[in-house]
Amino acid sequence: MQTKTRLLLLTLSLAVFGVITTEVAVIGLLPQLIEQMNITAPQVGFLVSIYAIVVAITGPAITLLFGRFNRKTVLLVIMALFIISNTVYALTHQYHVILLFRILPAFTHALFFAIALMVAANSVPIEKSTHGVAIVFSGVAVGMVLGMPLSAFIAETWSLSMAFWFGAITSVIAFIGIVLFVPSIKVTAPLKISEQLKVLTKPTVWLSIATVTLIFSAMFAGFSYIADFLVNITGFSNNMTSTLLIVFGVSGYFGNFIFSHYLQRNVIKTTITYPILFCFIYLFIWLSGAQALAMIPLIILWGMLHTSGLIISQTWLMRDAKAAPEFANSLYIAFSNLGITVGSMVGAWVIQHIELQVIIWVGILFSLLALCTIWLRVRLPNCEIVYQQ
Repeated sequence: MQTKTRLLLLTLSLAVFGVITTEVAVIGLLPQLIEQMNITAPQVGFLVSIYAIVVAITGPAITLLFGRFNRKTVLLVIMALFIISNTVYALTHQYHVILLFRILPAFTHALFFAIALMVAANSVPIEKSTHGVAIVFSGVAVGMVLGMPLSAFIAETWSLSMAFWFGAITSVIAFIGIVLFVPSIKVTAPLKISEQLKVLTKPTVWLSIATVTLIFSAMFAGFSYIADFLVNITGFSNNMTSTLLIVFGVSGYFGNFIFSHYLQRNVIKTTITYPILFCFIYLFIWLSGAQALAMIPLIILWGMLHTSGLIISQTWLMRDAKAAPEFANSLYIAFSNLGITVGSMVGAWVIQHIELQVIIWVGILFSLLALCTIWLRVRLPNCEIVYQQ
């Protein structure tokens, strides 16, 4: 891979890290936000949920509306908005101001990913496009698992404002990287909105969308409460749990590339295998969740599978909606956020009304449902049994 292409992909990965950290950092900053802004835990939770809701509802429409603009320019405008938003978080203690600047970048979240993934796939030879996308997705893995605890560490060591300045500085570096390494990409013959919407008339697309939603529901039914599980079921200390979350994130980083390798060889077999493996890992966690020594290797395997769900579900959807790639990526972001919401909400209901350990069976149920939608898609006419890039 050429140095310039590698720098482009690393820049997009860093930008993804900044975007994801902005989205999830407030979870780890909950104690400081409550103390310094005199708000409640549900209000902090609303800062998280409103972001996901806006992404899910508006993402595809925003992507369609901005389909005619230079892709580099759009990326720069979006990163500028994330810089401004993090700067506002750092400078104000007004809840409603922060809420407003949570909503504004959320409008551009799906558009950012739609363009970033398209640029990544097109920057390398077609047979390596999955690997290019995997590099960008590695920023998601690092952002989701390391961005939050790192922001919390900065807030605890220095201040809440410094944690938000960290997000702003990350976005500034990504902005500079986009200026330097992402080429100008003019849209000379943009697809008409009506042509892009045609992908929604295909039953196969809706089956793939259902698969995306169910895979993310399976992922986040357990991951949303992993810290609670490790402390209250396994018996780890808070410090050990924090360490294991880092291990989870690092293993997810490598798992992302392992599964991208198998996707390049055979998409269908890899995608079918994924929910089956997820069922097994959840089953082993159910059986060994109270045994500390057994949970350490399981955390590594869980992390590898968890993060791999991103590239597997995105690749699966793109097979059926590749006629409108940016719109397809925005659908992926919208319905993955829906899956995150569904998985975490069902998990919360189970914890409240049954018990914490049962979230494992929620994850297994969603994994089996995802396997059903994958199997149905494979059984439809004209489905390629082996798909090689």
